[in-house]
Amino acid sequence: MRADINYSDIIDSDEARIAQAAADAAPHQLSADIDPSKFFITQDSSKYTQENHDVWRIMYTERMKTLDAQASDVFLRGLNQIGLVPEHVPYVADINRRLQDLTGWESHPVPGYLPAKAFFACLAHRRFPTTITMRPRELMNYLPEPDIFHDVFGHVPLHADPVFAEFLQTYGKAALHCEDPYHIERLARLFWFTVEFGLIREQGETKLYGSGLISSIGESFHALESDHVDRRPFDMELVCDTPFEIDHYQPILYVLDSFEQLRDAMNSYAEQVLEESGALEVL
Repeated sequence: MRADINYSDIIDSDEARIAQAAADAAPHQLSADIDPSKFFITQDSSKYTQENHDVWRIMYTERMKTLDAQASDVFLRGLNQIGLVPEHVPYVADINRRLQDLTGWESHPVPGYLPAKAFFACLAHRRFPTTITMRPRELMNYLPEPDIFHDVFGHVPLHADPVFAEFLQTYGKAALHCEDPYHIERLARLFWFTVEFGLIREQGETKLYGSGLISSIGESFHALESDHVDRRPFDMELVCDTPFEIDHYQPILYVLDSFEQLRDAMNSYAEQVLEESGALEVL
């Protein structure tokens, strides 16, 4: 599965073609020993247009008007640590130089969606696959596929936190080596209700940390203020048992007490998944 996006304006066309061909062919060929670097491409920052930078600036500025009050302190601290600024679309190589010293994570540009095994292999090696297109101005409020605002602004600040960084890598290892459809579905739900749509309690207040909430003005208010949202205390078993739908605001969200709670629950679940898969040694 991939996003049908034309990358020719911002990356080398031959490089994009080769990487995308690998992504298209891979679902039937990938195993746990996949080298995710075969999908990586190069970001050419000189090819972003002024409109790309304007859209980034508008979205960054508008989101920060509310995120200072809505977002997790861990997210806000990470945003500063990785050096994101409103003036221009970020260059992932600059972000990586900061992240390396903090947690060893890196972001790597990719040509759209990756096959699941390739995505999990990236996480297992502290590599985050990053879409590098910038959405057009007319789609600032909603885009059906990820772009660099969702991936870098929404996700990457948390990668600067050692506890969340450990959780995400452990998740990647468990998902990469899991072959049981039962656990595969449960791991997908866990990712949805944490990395994409997670809430956390800080200083007695409920805050955002999931990228789907961080990058959406409308859903961030809905998640925190709507009477139609069931905000449940985080419980690994309940999270993994909860199905989700992707085409509307989320009616159920789970609230962490801390990122340590998430890391510790993931460590325990990963041991179970990997022991059943005969791959416990990867932890």
